[in-house]
Amino acid sequence: MKVKICGITNLEDALDAINAGADALGFVFYEKSPRYIDPFTAREIVKALPPFIQTVGLFVNENSSFINQVCTNAKMQLAQIIDDDNYTDFASLNYKYINVIRAKSEKDIVENQDNYILVDAFVESFGGAGKRVALEWFKHADCSKIVLAGGLNENNLQELKGFNFYGVDVSSGVEASKGKKDKQKMINFVKAVNEI
Repeated sequence: MKVKICGITNLEDALDAINAGADALGFVFYEKSPRYIDPFTAREIVKALPPFIQTVGLFVNENSSFINQVCTNAKMQLAQIIDDDNYTDFASLNYKYINVIRAKSEKDIVENQDNYILVDAFVESFGGAGKRVALEWFKHADCSKIVLAGGLNENNLQELKGFNFYGVDVSSGVEASKGKKDKQKMINFVKAVNEI
């Protein structure tokens, strides 16, 4: 199972996440988030990363030209897009992307399961709220293309056994405080994923 650690704001956390075993690092380009990072600050972090680590930019209700520009400036390889308000023209994106489904029901998941998607719990704010999606909603879904996010931590990962999720995405579950990661929590999280 792939592991993405999101909300990276500094190089130390980025390297600690990689050393813990993360496959991808997420950078939040949503200015209202406490984990927001300036694209050029993100770029400096990305320049210092070792090879084979995917960089992912998180966007909330942005148009395609903004997403393209930020991904270029920050050297992102993938855009993770919340598009609740239909701002994004996906056909004009220059970057690979994954849609975020903020699930309100099982139907939201089943309708989108044929594409690679990231499923998070619906909350009024965006991201890092630690709310979990009801696992029973996945019982009739093929989870092999689904990245699960929301409320995950080292203590509840065993509950995912048998679902065959493509990956997991964690932010607040491995933090010391908002925007600052906890090295040991990241190590424990990845270890727990590998035991599923």
